[in-house]
Amino acid sequence: MAKKKTAEERRRRAAELKAQRLREERRRKVLTIAGVTTAVVLVVGLLAFLIFMEFRSRTISGVEEFEVGSYEHVETGQRVDYEQSPPVGGNHWNAWQNCGVYPEPVAPEFAVHSLEHGAVWINYQPDLPEDQVETLNDMYSPGGYLVISPYEGEMDAPIVASSWGRQVSAETADDENLQRFVRLYERGTDVPEPGASCSGQRSETAAEVDAMISGGGAEDTEGMENPGDAEAEASGAPSEPAEDEPAEEE
Repeated sequence: MAKKKTAEERRRRAAELKAQRLREERRRKVLTIAGVTTAVVLVVGLLAFLIFMEFRSRTISGVEEFEVGSYEHVETGQRVDYEQSPPVGGNHWNAWQNCGVYPEPVAPEFAVHSLEHGAVWINYQPDLPEDQVETLNDMYSPGGYLVISPYEGEMDAPIVASSWGRQVSAETADDENLQRFVRLYERGTDVPEPGASCSGQRSETAAEVDAMISGGGAEDTEGMENPGDAEAEASGAPSEPAEDEPAEEE
């Protein structure tokens, strides 16, 4: 009788252990499914957020697009009559304006060549408040593809940013559309010469270029040397790049 009872207890204990293992397996499966589901939800949510942020960053209100016809090199000193003010592309001089911050207007024919290389040219009215000018200037960092300068021609707003074939206006320097425009189109790839240099060429202002042209003609303008670091720092223009800066392929 005792032996029979012991056998029954062993069978009962074995059944209990089996039932416990089944419960634990079901629990592990539930936890695994819940974990996978949570991970999928998180991944999908992250992807949706990234897509939303990308869409948001590319949603720029008020951008105007223009078809740029001819964009040939013309003789330096030969003025170009641009359709837009400030221009967004077109014929230009052989050299380009070094990207950087300028306290005075620059020659459009040089700056347009910079646009051709993927730069964004930010122009502002000369009477823009100083704190606004400082905010714009702070957008440039060494090696960046921004030309920032005052503009004495007609503009539709206090601040106008141009890339090749595009333009956006802003009332203030912290305008979100202006910031998005710069993020999206600086170092633009849908330009005639993507990846070409934005340094190593001209650091002169428009007034200095005009003086050279009126004083000695186009030949003197072609022969202007880039100012050294000290002169560039004093004028507010960017300094000369490192010697290993790749040259533009004409």
